[in-house]
Amino acid sequence: MPGKGELPDKLFENICVPLIAVVFSFLIGAAFVLFVGQNPLFVYARLIEGTLGSTYGLGQVLFKATPLIFTGLSVAFAFRVGLFNIGCEGQLAMGAFATAWAGVTLKSLPGPVLIPISILFGMAFGAFWAFVPGILKARLGTHEVINTIMMNFIASAILSYLVTSVYGVPETLHTEPIALAARIPRLESLWPAFKGSPVNVSFFLALVFCVAVYLYLWHTKFGYSMRATGLSPLAAEYSGVNVRRYLVTGMTLSGALSGLVGVNYVMGYKYYYESEFSGGVGFMAIPVALLGRNHPLGVVLSAMLFGILSHGGLVINTLVPKEFVEILQAVVIVSILITSNIFRDWVVSLRKRKL
Repeated sequence: MPGKGELPDKLFENICVPLIAVVFSFLIGAAFVLFVGQNPLFVYARLIEGTLGSTYGLGQVLFKATPLIFTGLSVAFAFRVGLFNIGCEGQLAMGAFATAWAGVTLKSLPGPVLIPISILFGMAFGAFWAFVPGILKARLGTHEVINTIMMNFIASAILSYLVTSVYGVPETLHTEPIALAARIPRLESLWPAFKGSPVNVSFFLALVFCVAVYLYLWHTKFGYSMRATGLSPLAAEYSGVNVRRYLVTGMTLSGALSGLVGVNYVMGYKYYYESEFSGGVGFMAIPVALLGRNHPLGVVLSAMLFGILSHGGLVINTLVPKEFVEILQAVVIVSILITSNIFRDWVVSLRKRKL
């Protein structure tokens, strides 16, 4: 249980610091807008109006936020176990390909069977692609950052070969479309107001996994052991926790979460796997997790912010250069690092004065 004064400090660190980072980054962005001769208030108002001012814009934001929730949750999960999973890009690609493969190869199965099998295929391949660096870390002590980066390159090469030479449609960079029974509904079929937006029910699946990760990490014995491993491996081992086992399990589950990205793209949007489809979502997961303070709720809010910036960049590209949004995202990341250090030191100093 948190001690007296610790809970307000935690709330300040987890809520106020990210908010300050966002405000600071938007102020920097405003200076850039002024530099290119535009009114920051007008540009920001247009950005909000184009993203949250209509159900179509909101649908685009939710669609872009969905893969960020999966991968952000993946990175945050690994962080909690003391691991830096920078291999989400390879894990989500392997998972998406496996999802498409199941949807094409097992097309004779009925929808209620084929849909969960396709999802499990994606999770299993994402998990396997993370298991390899996990077991190398636990057994040989090799750093997971190097291993996961190399696994990204290997995944890209393997999938490029499979799509161009084995499973791809000739003269394209994608596989055959998955079976109709493997497709999940878009929200426009449930709410016509979302018409034209590719957001689909995988968004709700992402929220379900956020709740599941929260319950697992904070309300189970295994989750407690994982977080203990992340906080202090030596102390955890001294208290009887099998640190090696939790390192492997943590990295594997992290990969399974990344593998779910294929549900959004393959089963709910394009209906096939396409090479290099992610657009760097696996790497954007790192700032999403950092801004979200490695908490499932924070990851959802952070992913929504990056979803707004991503679609908002298309909305305001006639007012400011398209690089503006990329600059804003970079400033958000740098602001997180700056404000985190400054306010962590400030909170520590304040607590020492109270003692």
